[in-house]
Amino acid sequence: MNERAGTPAQESDLIDVDALVAAYYDLKPDVGVPAQRVVFGTSGHRGSSLNTAFNENHIAATTQAIVEYRAGQGITGPLFIGADTHALSAPAYTTALEVLVANGVRVLVDEFDDYVPTPALSHAIIGYNRSHDDQADGIVVTPSHNPPSDGGFKYNPPHGGPADSDATSWIANRANEIIGAGMHNVKMSEPSAVETYDFRGAYVDDLANIIDMDAIKASGIRIGADPLGGASVGYWGAIAERYGLDLTVVNPTVDPTWRFMTLDWDGKIRMDPSSPSAMASVLTHKDAYDLLTGNDADADRHGIVTPDAGLMNPNHFLAVAIDYLYSHRDGWRADAAIGKTLVSSSMIDRVAGFLGRELWEVPVGFKWFVPGLIDGSVAFGGEESAGASFVRFDGSVWTTDKDGILLALLASEILAVTGKTPSQRYAELTEQFGQPAYARIDAVATPEQKAALSKLDGDAITATELAGEPIVAKLSNAPGNGAAIGGVKVVTENAWFAARPSGTEDVYKIYAESFKGADHLHQVQEEARAIVDQAIA
Repeated sequence: MNERAGTPAQESDLIDVDALVAAYYDLKPDVGVPAQRVVFGTSGHRGSSLNTAFNENHIAATTQAIVEYRAGQGITGPLFIGADTHALSAPAYTTALEVLVANGVRVLVDEFDDYVPTPALSHAIIGYNRSHDDQADGIVVTPSHNPPSDGGFKYNPPHGGPADSDATSWIANRANEIIGAGMHNVKMSEPSAVETYDFRGAYVDDLANIIDMDAIKASGIRIGADPLGGASVGYWGAIAERYGLDLTVVNPTVDPTWRFMTLDWDGKIRMDPSSPSAMASVLTHKDAYDLLTGNDADADRHGIVTPDAGLMNPNHFLAVAIDYLYSHRDGWRADAAIGKTLVSSSMIDRVAGFLGRELWEVPVGFKWFVPGLIDGSVAFGGEESAGASFVRFDGSVWTTDKDGILLALLASEILAVTGKTPSQRYAELTEQFGQPAYARIDAVATPEQKAALSKLDGDAITATELAGEPIVAKLSNAPGNGAAIGGVKVVTENAWFAARPSGTEDVYKIYAESFKGADHLHQVQEEARAIVDQAIA
């Protein structure tokens, strides 16, 4: 933890917006330098223009590659495009439009020139494709919760969710080819002749088909919603007006420097609504509302704050959400599974068992939930990093990307219908199923060791016990879909750990949980490090 974590940002912490935007246009990437190549992670290509990692050539080449990819896939419908509030989003958005229009792509932009949250764009794609034969896709210009100096660029194919690795690998490779060849294959022109779409109106009006807005209104609960300077800023006011809620937008300020934020755990400005440090200024308002929520810059993540407990751990809220939804959604399929990533809390496993529902455990990445959300076979999909979505009252698909606005509204529905805050309900779950201790730590690893870990077979682990308990599973593939997890997960009756290499640093991440207390968790973490180090030595 940085010594300034949770304290207000100072002038020295702020970006120089003019310099950042100038670098976007002035610096030209060299794809011979690995750090300057287009690289799609789990949520698109991200980086800073100051490091020549997110610049005009990156976005022009990536957009041209998307044009070629969608043509190769026979995607002939419109492309929805939106952007968040990061300083680099506006120039990248303009660059993308110049390429799309020059290539004759039918483009739909926001009708009111508003910011577009990731879930609103996913919702738009799904809505169009439900009633048209030609299939639409989309681009979201956002680095999500990343610091103000970063830009991000994400492609969502016709299913509406994050593109899979086959698509992103093809797009990234083609973009790097285009940059390496001097950008000669890129078509660009003035961004004219674009159509408009009311992202906000379509999304807000449809909320009545997935959240019990009448119950929230009737309860009269006082709701505070903080967009954290992000793309949901115009949505919360529209939701309050449309449904007659006692809802206050706590801080409607949009500032690309995010000077109003408190610093995250590492001393950086980061719009993470699940971080107590980043949410410190929001938490000062917790006693003024019956429920207080936060979203990140593209509103695909949620933070839930209650007067009795403060900021909830994301794993805790996921468990409560699942417990509530599968008990209050009669229109869902009786066999609809519960989706979780393998590094999410085992409290979810215990709740699923009590509900008599199948648990569908997949690798890290929301893309794995997309097929299940589309056909209703997985009615809820959630990640430990405060990202989730679920299906409508009738079991049909809502979004196939994470929806932080939706999960924040669900917290209000839970309070309105049950009379209990989500944190109060979680306390009841711990009385029923036990109190887990959960944490993530990093361990130093060389690039060679990280590569070995990413390909590690669970059978290569020779240990038979973990923190005094027999090991019952050693996983290198997810139980739900059999996909490689890019690491390993080791499970006992009351504890588990998962180890995965970092994509950006010379460390690997150890996620661990124990239902036997904090001391046992610490023992699990220490033994996990020794087990993994031995396996990848």
